[in-house]
Amino acid sequence: MSTPSSSHASDDSSASPDAPAGARSAPATSTRARPPARRRAAPARRGLMLGASVGSALEALWANRLRSLLTILGVIVGVGAVISVVTLTQGTSASLNARVANLGTNTLTISPGALTTGGARGGAGTQQSLSQADADALAAVVHVVTVSPILSSNAQLIAGAQNWNTRVQGVYANFQSIGTWQMAEGAWFSDADESNAQPVAVVGQTVVENLFTPTGADPLGQTITINGQAYQVVGVLKSKGTSGFGNQDDVLYVPFTAAQERLTNSNFVNQILVQVDDVNNVDAVQQALTTLLEQRHQIPAGGTDDFTVRSPTQFVQTAQQSAQTLAILLIGVAAISLIVGGIGIMNIMLVSVTERTREIGIRMAIGARRGDIRNQFLIEALTLSAGGGAIGVLIGLVGGVALTRAFQLPFVLSVIAIALAVGVSILVGIAFGFYPAVRASQLDPVVALRSE
Repeated sequence: MSTPSSSHASDDSSASPDAPAGARSAPATSTRARPPARRRAAPARRGLMLGASVGSALEALWANRLRSLLTILGVIVGVGAVISVVTLTQGTSASLNARVANLGTNTLTISPGALTTGGARGGAGTQQSLSQADADALAAVVHVVTVSPILSSNAQLIAGAQNWNTRVQGVYANFQSIGTWQMAEGAWFSDADESNAQPVAVVGQTVVENLFTPTGADPLGQTITINGQAYQVVGVLKSKGTSGFGNQDDVLYVPFTAAQERLTNSNFVNQILVQVDDVNNVDAVQQALTTLLEQRHQIPAGGTDDFTVRSPTQFVQTAQQSAQTLAILLIGVAAISLIVGGIGIMNIMLVSVTERTREIGIRMAIGARRGDIRNQFLIEALTLSAGGGAIGVLIGLVGGVALTRAFQLPFVLSVIAIALAVGVSILVGIAFGFYPAVRASQLDPVVALRSE
């Protein structure tokens, strides 16, 4: 029974028989504290190496800044083209929506069909197939509120010493409500003016600015000569502004009969506008108008109509489809530019690896791991692509502003398009920079040190 006790005693004495108890327990405590210290050192080292890799990558790019700039031209062009095209497309959509809001979502537009001559089919509206009688007949259709035929022509206006070429349209008196026009001065012409073909006119703001503003004259009561015919200004319209369709304020309206007798001398009309009582009845009225016009024009079942009836929604859809098709085409070209830019990045990174082989060997010799080498070159590729993407975004925004101003469209900033363009440029850097980075990290340090 004494053997175990002596064994414990020998263990204690072998540790340090003369030392205090606290001194004997200290080594055990310090031994347990070392492993956590070693675990915390690894992340700190990785953070330091990553920071060093970023610094080395930026220094390398700055040392060859002209070559770096030329390398990312493809990325800059690609991203800039995407931003510009998306901005133009969204500006077109915004302009279409504004135009529909001005015209009204419950308004149908009837246009003549296309004229076919010698087997060649002309553009829409080239056939003379609509008449004032058609417009008057359409007014009897259920749910139709108002109808107005339109006679359009371009004419030279003269007021005193000023002159201006603009669009002159002969319409009914109810066209003001169909076109949602507001008066700035005076009043729209009346039904009596229409019936008696009175030579009166309602002018838009652009006409006022070019004929009367230079002289400071009040437009109301002034006389405008149109193709040798004198018309008195009875009203001035409030501005609707410009859009991709043109300047809505650059117009002059006269009674339909006055335009027919004094300006065009034609029995055919250019368009017919029909206002429906409720937007929910637009489709039914559109079908009823089509059926009635087919009967009046004696078009057999299954035959080709010599007119088209469109709602504002159809106008928007047609225009947006055309804009989207063009946008897809241009974005495809921009994508090719991005791929070319990515190939350029890969090429220049491979050249950089070859040029800096000895530097890679020295870094490995003094303790850099393969992951550190890979990260440095990958950061260089990412910096190139991200920098090209950022410059491309700035150029694209400038180009978008220029395009929208040139086409008189609203500028619409798309944050999603910018984020996608930058994201794609970064992905290009990762995709095309990964192989050169891995190749650099797999170099043999001994062989690398021997290179010149």
